[in-house]
Amino acid sequence: MAEQLLSFITRILIVDDFENWRRQVHLLLQARPEWQVIAEASEGFEAIRKAEELKPDLILLDISIPKLNGIEASRRIRQLSPSSKIVFLSQNNDAEFVLAALGAGANGYVHKTDAQSELLPALDAVLRGKQFVSTSLKGRGFVESSREKALHRHEVQFYSDDTILLDRVTPFIAAALKSGNAAIVVATKSHRDSLLQRLKAEGVDMDGALRAGTYISWDAADMLSKIW
Repeated sequence: MAEQLLSFITRILIVDDFENWRRQVHLLLQARPEWQVIAEASEGFEAIRKAEELKPDLILLDISIPKLNGIEASRRIRQLSPSSKIVFLSQNNDAEFVLAALGAGANGYVHKTDAQSELLPALDAVLRGKQFVSTSLKGRGFVESSREKALHRHEVQFYSDDTILLDRVTPFIAAALKSGNAAIVVATKSHRDSLLQRLKAEGVDMDGALRAGTYISWDAADMLSKIW
């Protein structure tokens, strides 16, 4: 009987650098006795270690956490604990970050201002195998089916390091290739190599895309020499 009861327990890891917020999430989760918080983490690398060690059923993850941002942490956790479902609980309501989070393997995205009313329904939906995005974000023009529509745009991005660049570019290209569209990349060799590895980690069939010609990668130096 005890073993049967344990099988219905959902084991949860909470990742946020604000202790008071983690405490509030704890209080919300107490509404469901079958949901058990087994650990907490306050930064990205700690979250990865605990996810790998504990293999939680569900991970609540913030984007703006120290040492390693939540999007990159999600990408690494997805490789180390693929059965863990990930829900972002973030103050950021930019649709670009929502797309990046979902592209990094998240199953849901809840804006912190909606947590009181939507966190529990979000977790219910994700545990049933569905995707969940806060209604306030949908009201701003973001809907789950708009991922492909968001691919058709022009964008300028200034970045302070390579991680930020790759965090932005990878989900954008991965979504394009997975939906059957083409992608052309003009970048330095190091960026192209890193991007290729990240796309493979996202589950994109890069060998197939290269054979089909839907993924074209050009060296930036070569392109500039031809232009000038």
